[in-house]
Amino acid sequence: MRSTVCIVREKLSFEVGRTVYITPPISPFSNNSKAQSSFHLKALALSIMAVINNCATASAVALLFCFLAGIPEPSFGELVKEPPVVLEYHKGTLLKGSITVNLIWYGKFTATQRSIIVDFFESFKTVDVPTPSVESWWKTTEKYKGGGPSTIVIGKQILEENCPLGKTLKDDQIEQLASKGGNTVGSVNVVLTDKDVSVDGFCKRCGTHGSTAGEKQVAYAWVGNSETQCPGQCAWPFHKPIQGPQTPRLVAPNGDVGIDGMIINLATVLTGTVTNPFKNGYFQGPAEAPMEAVSACTGMFGKGSYPGYAGQVLVDKSTGASYNAHGANKRKFLLPAMWDPETSACAPLV
Repeated sequence: MRSTVCIVREKLSFEVGRTVYITPPISPFSNNSKAQSSFHLKALALSIMAVINNCATASAVALLFCFLAGIPEPSFGELVKEPPVVLEYHKGTLLKGSITVNLIWYGKFTATQRSIIVDFFESFKTVDVPTPSVESWWKTTEKYKGGGPSTIVIGKQILEENCPLGKTLKDDQIEQLASKGGNTVGSVNVVLTDKDVSVDGFCKRCGTHGSTAGEKQVAYAWVGNSETQCPGQCAWPFHKPIQGPQTPRLVAPNGDVGIDGMIINLATVLTGTVTNPFKNGYFQGPAEAPMEAVSACTGMFGKGSYPGYAGQVLVDKSTGASYNAHGANKRKFLLPAMWDPETSACAPLV
């Protein structure tokens, strides 16, 4: 029986570590109600003073109001706090060393789209770039016990533009396509589906990773282009979320919402594949639907992030695009935070 791990990004815009749905009530601490808050506090103080005959007591109430009015207003991010996340190591094998990634392109990706994704994979071993970089982001995986330094190397690239299995795929067909990359132990076969290809459960997971059956297990992964399929879940924060806080969407760093969304999901499943390739590595929760190295930090891209807000990221002055990592061929990418086993906390690049 094959092993498949689902990367759930449902309610993406308001998940932090766990699936959490938060609809903030109108409160004195929300930005839109600051003036209302001040008005209500003043009204309350005046009402109290009106019913108090003792002038000294009324003065004390007035002083108390002045003190309350001077208390700094907490941000929504300060109000939304979750306990530390701890991923347990289940003593299994992790991938390390030179990891060959074979790409199976299913559907008619343009040459530009393919070059963006190829440049992302090339960025793992490109060190002569400004920081923060994809390479520096990846170094966190070296801290996982049982793992170690690893280098991503692109192997085969197989084009299946005519979609021989049709445009509606199930999990066993994803594994069938992945097998085209070969069965070399320690490699990862990645299936990439185009925007007009539907995959069973697409909108609930955006990407998966798993492994083949038998003693000679080979890891594989799948990520789809969500440009026309639930981009509010799989391409956030470059697309407005389908529900939850409607914060302004960010500009995609490579000018393609679907492909830049795929980069986020590729980063998620690739990290999960390396740190939990066979369901006995690092994770929390059930093995069939675990919280892993990056999925534990869903929706976090910069410091100060909270449900519906990606955090403080870098902005390209010429294009207005948001990013947090430099890559090969002067590319820029937005990468999710990764759980750091040394601090037991999600660590964004910026």
